[in-house]
Amino acid sequence: MPRVKRGNKRRERRKKILGAAKGYFQAKSKLFRYAKEAVERGQKFAYVGRKLKKRDFRSLWIIRIAAAARRHNLSYSKLIHGLKLAGIDLNRKVLSEMAVHDPKGFEAVAAKAQAALEAKPAPAAKPAA
Repeated sequence: MPRVKRGNKRRERRKKILGAAKGYFQAKSKLFRYAKEAVERGQKFAYVGRKLKKRDFRSLWIIRIAAAARRHNLSYSKLIHGLKLAGIDLNRKVLSEMAVHDPKGFEAVAAKAQAALEAKPAPAAKPAA
């Protein structure tokens, strides 16, 4: 089998890992074996964190929308249902920004949702079995 020396590749790989581990505590920032473990672990947390961030922001938007809807005598679920009935297709991020930065605009949207809820025909009663 031919001999493989790995000079540059090994050095580049180690530099990349140790560079990513810069600022870690004690051996994790200096010794390759421990740095590699710490960097892999950190990357795993970063991956999970990117998923959690989406969840956290969506819940923040919902909380903001619910608080603004309450000011207009609507619950969050009724506001969203009214928007669907009115054919207003705004996502939660935009509604949240409106609630915080454009209260008059949000008030208009809430009024349209309220009107759509009131105009909705009552659901038909189920026949008795």
